Amino acid sequence: MASAEAIAKLETKAVAAEKLIQLLRQQISQVKAAQAGQGNGGGVAFSQEIVQLREENSKLKSDVETWKAKLSAAEVTNGKKVCCAPTKSDEKPKEVKAEATPTAATEKKEKKVKADKPEKAPKEKKEVKKEDDTPVDIGRLDLRVGHIRKASKHPDADSLYVEEIDLGEEKPRTVISGLVKFIPEEEMQDRMAIILCNLKPSKMRGIMSEAMVMCASTPEKVEIMAPPAGSKPGDLVQVDGYTRNPDAQLNPKKKIFEACAPDLKVNDTKQATYKGVLWTVNGQPVTSQTLVGVQIK
Repeated sequence: MASAEAIAKLETKAVAAEKLIQLLRQQISQVKAAQAGQGNGGGVAFSQEIVQLREENSKLKSDVETWKAKLSAAEVTNGKKVCCAPTKSDEKPKEVKAEATPTAATEKKEKKVKADKPEKAPKEKKEVKKEDDTPVDIGRLDLRVGHIRKASKHPDADSLYVEEIDLGEEKPRTVISGLVKFIPEEEMQDRMAIILCNLKPSKMRGIMSEAMVMCASTPEKVEIMAPPAGSKPGDLVQVDGYTRNPDAQLNPKKKIFEACAPDLKVNDTKQATYKGVLWTVNGQPVTSQTLVGVQIK
């Protein structure tokens, strides 16, 4: 096994050989420059000197390579890692890697494009419901003539009547009214009335009420609004100037009845009006019994 001292000597000689080669190259360059500056007469001598220098240079290069080989072998024998200058073959993978970089970036870009979610189609605008375009007036209220067949006190509420009302439909409706304090029970039997038919049904003390009896009202007195003589159950209430187009069922959130209520009044001649225009059934007015200038509720 080569000693450390021998390795050191080999390294020193290799370095010296390298320096000598560099020196010879410089001298060759100087000779070439001098030859270029002189005439043809001295060209042969210079050419011979150049040839000699080249031969020496080649020999030295050979010696350097030999010493390098010995040095590398000695280092390997001593377990020392050999680091050599990169050759052309070493540099080639770097070039391949450089060329591969754009390809990888392109592939990444393509994957990103594929990963992008497709654009959502624009949402279609919701159609405006017909009832939203309809003016808020008495035309939205389904007012009809009804026949109160019978009425009795609510089993769980002393102030309420439970009424059975014929509206010209397949079966009568059940209606709850708070009229016990104002109208005797016997007067509630077998009588005609004006009924608001498209309120949302609601339970009153456990019984579902499906409509509302329209009344002229004050805090002290209440009277059921009466259709003209000869009216039949299901006859429609009309108001001139307001197209009758009632909702199938009034939406409590939109408060359509509440918007119309302030203009539902009995005039000075006991006739029902909306904004001063008469309610009529078959061309005849709807009336109260005695009350005038009051609200209809």
